Amino acid sequence: MRLFFAVDLPDRLADDVAAVQDRLRDAEGLRFTDPAQAHLTLKFLGDVDTDRVEELETAAREAISNAEVEHEDGTVAPVEPFEAEVGGLGVFPSVEYISVVWAGFRTGEAELTALHEALEAETTALGFDPEDHEFTPHVTLARMDDARGKEIVQEAVTETDPTIGRFRVEDVRLKESILTPEGPEYDTVARFELS
Repeated sequence: MRLFFAVDLPDRLADDVAAVQDRLRDAEGLRFTDPAQAHLTLKFLGDVDTDRVEELETAAREAISNAEVEHEDGTVAPVEPFEAEVGGLGVFPSVEYISVVWAGFRTGEAELTALHEALEAETTALGFDPEDHEFTPHVTLARMDDARGKEIVQEAVTETDPTIGRFRVEDVRLKESILTPEGPEYDTVARFELS
């Protein structure tokens, strides 16, 4: 099973994700993600034996109960359900060499980062590989297979600031990525509520 931990965007934001993708439709060489499956990956695990799912569920519950966020006033508190706003555009790895086009988070970044760090700690303790790059909360909109439409993407990223919308983050999900000829499909294996 190809597994990852994620926060799903609600179905009601699918049209808003699609509207932002539409701004990039003229960019050749882009492969768009399915707006109905929009999500933020907190931790990618890769291929995992089915018999390890239970220990991953235990690790997720532990991570979520340990995740803490520092507020502006300096106080530290557990991560509880919170509001997040998705908006703005960015690219990986750089605006000169684009492989992924994404929408970022205007609010909720501190909580999402805390959840990522807690999941990272628990899963690496189980022997999963640590991330090899800094965590940037984002929703992947498209992948660039070749650079034919690079200028259109560069212009959109530097000159527009679209808003996808706000939603309440109430849970983290363990998801399976099933590769199909039409692209990946994501199934929820387990759900962990923020308390």
